[in-house]
Amino acid sequence: MPRPLTPLTAHYPKDAEGDAVVVLKLVVEKDGSVTEARVESGMEPFSSAALAAARAFRFTPATRDGVAVRAAIRVEVVFTVPGPPPAPGGTPSGAAPSNTPAPTNTAAPNNPSQNPAPANTTAPNTTAPKAPPATSPSGAPPASTAPTNTTSPDTPPATAPPEPIDVSVRGIIAPPGATSMSRAEVRLLPGAFGDPFRAVEALPGVTPIASGIPYFFVRGAPPGNVGYFLDGIRVPLLYHLGLGPSVVHPALIDRVDLHSGGYPARFGRFAGAIVSGETRLPRPDFNGEAQIRLVDAGAMIEAPFAGGKGSALVGGRYSYTGLLFSLLQSDLRLDYWDYQARVSYDITPGGTVTLFAFGARDFLGDTEDGKDRTLVDTTFHRVDLRYDRKLGPLSTFRNAFTFGFDQTAFDGGGTRDLMFATRSALETAVTPYLTARAGTDAVLDILQTSLELAGIGDIPIVLSDRFDFTGGVWADAVIRVTDRFEVTPGLRLDLYGSTGGNGGAALAVEPRLAAILHIKPWLRLVQAYGFASQKPSFFLPGPGFSPDFQGGLQRSVQTSAGVEADIPLDIEGKVIFFRDAFFGMTDAFGTSTFTDLVTPENYSQRSLGSSIGMELSLRRRMTKRVGGFLAYTLSQSERVLGKYRFLSGTNRTHVLNAALGVDLGRGFRAGARFVFYTGFPEIVRGAERNSPRVDTGRDLPPFFRLDGRLEKRWSLGATRWLSLVLEMQNTTLSKETLGVRCEETCEPVEVGPVSIPSIGLEGGL
Repeated sequence: MPRPLTPLTAHYPKDAEGDAVVVLKLVVEKDGSVTEARVESGMEPFSSAALAAARAFRFTPATRDGVAVRAAIRVEVVFTVPGPPPAPGGTPSGAAPSNTPAPTNTAAPNNPSQNPAPANTTAPNTTAPKAPPATSPSGAPPASTAPTNTTSPDTPPATAPPEPIDVSVRGIIAPPGATSMSRAEVRLLPGAFGDPFRAVEALPGVTPIASGIPYFFVRGAPPGNVGYFLDGIRVPLLYHLGLGPSVVHPALIDRVDLHSGGYPARFGRFAGAIVSGETRLPRPDFNGEAQIRLVDAGAMIEAPFAGGKGSALVGGRYSYTGLLFSLLQSDLRLDYWDYQARVSYDITPGGTVTLFAFGARDFLGDTEDGKDRTLVDTTFHRVDLRYDRKLGPLSTFRNAFTFGFDQTAFDGGGTRDLMFATRSALETAVTPYLTARAGTDAVLDILQTSLELAGIGDIPIVLSDRFDFTGGVWADAVIRVTDRFEVTPGLRLDLYGSTGGNGGAALAVEPRLAAILHIKPWLRLVQAYGFASQKPSFFLPGPGFSPDFQGGLQRSVQTSAGVEADIPLDIEGKVIFFRDAFFGMTDAFGTSTFTDLVTPENYSQRSLGSSIGMELSLRRRMTKRVGGFLAYTLSQSERVLGKYRFLSGTNRTHVLNAALGVDLGRGFRAGARFVFYTGFPEIVRGAERNSPRVDTGRDLPPFFRLDGRLEKRWSLGATRWLSLVLEMQNTTLSKETLGVRCEETCEPVEVGPVSIPSIGLEGGL
């Protein structure tokens, strides 16, 4: 592993205020020089100061089998406010001598996921002196500290470094076909309101149903075929009332991964994409975060106990929209809340037990003829008990049990699902060139329904009382064929069974394959292929909504290939081409339009489908002084019913997201995001519900909107901060055309403007 030959220090920048932490990613060449350096996280002007210093760092190179090799490492640089200069002839009272060592940089791990780290990760090493570890605001304890003089910004280190120690760090690299966004970056994305899950709609390959509604098609797969997971736990929905914030407090989220297709074998039971959120690891210090906005307030606090062996966290959010709506419209009632609680304890040096509970409720009702009416009332709860064990330096094991409760209620009845699940996963590095991963998971769903949907008619889809069981095993291996070529073959087997209603059974055999080839240090070819399956689905995901097994499984074949490049100016570029095929789809959106979704046959008819397209993305992290991204998707999605082939009713040929954020200095930061997409195919239907539909061959008018964000941030110490955030989605107040309705004449069906303003005060410690 690389060892530093020079102190890894950075001067405290002029005109800066407070303490700060910057995480750098360095590429150390075979001669020990640093040829690439970029900021993983950190605010200006500290990030520029750390970046400027990094070019002068020198290391002994990493070696493999005695031969020098190129390596990537991460370094955490901690800036502390310089003390006053020493008085002539001595040291001021209360001040440390000017040559007193103080921590300015520490080598710390890339914040790992709670899932085992894959083998396609660089295992860097950094060297630092033996000194008492400091605590970083990011939550990961630094591995070591290095002495430098921080009492004067321009004074070089006055002492020689002590004996070095080795620090091995493993981090997660998103697999081919996946896109990952950290919470720190998403927080600065205009229109996402600081919620990592709301940022998914801005990623390439994602086609929104409508502006402001965070349900989406991914590479042609409908919303009901997109799976939601949090720490590997299946979640029925991610957003409050379809328009609001996510159902998990954003401070708990470390990152969100979008697996558009050909995903790792540990994911299954969805024939479309996977949205996977990972919570951050417990921190060893007392910390918290709180927000108060126009429509809701939330907070999260975490504290260690038992001498740091344990950690307890509690968080949640409550909406007072009911009070606001009562002032504006007395007939409408709206309410939502969510909660999270986690306790973890190290029962052995390598074993940790964690109890994680979270849930949410959404309620929408009105008053008709003086009588209260429930339009929709959804609730879900999850309780997860897991045991994580380190079996060695590069081996991990997890076993978990989960209980879930899902319920959706209307005036005419409702649905309920009691879920009992278990999962296990083992990962081990067999050799430096082979990492094996395997696991099992099983779910028992006890479903009950008393649903009567008045006004929709005889919907042939069956929501019956029954027991559904799904059990599966999976395995894959990350094989480093050469230093430049890595391949990951995998296989997943799932057995589906259902008793009651239209019961049945089915077996899904799903091979997966991913590969990455490093053409140059900055250029990579990536490919991902896979089969995926799932039970019949409703047109939108919701708690307790699980259609009967009638018609068998939905299945898909997912393929993608493309190029990734590290472009100058710290820009990451991707061009991905994809081709997916779908079989036996229950896709009411794709085979109809927004104006005729109530047609009964749309809910049960099975269709074939395909999608083809290209995804282009350019990204400079939003945490930089000037950051942003461009995500463009060119695609076409088709459906086949019998002998008829036609464009999907929700096909959007062009989808563009572009965002820019600028650090204006003195704690001010501004950002804007532009969203554009073409309209759905223009399909008209007569006044009679069962009259023929006609595709005119044209698209509905395109839609665009502009989101804005302005923040003023105050640093109140090493870790404490306070921010005033002004944010608005759809500042242009744009309306959207979703269909055409024809009676005597044809008229466009418009919605909106869906415009969401937010004024909030946020703070943390």
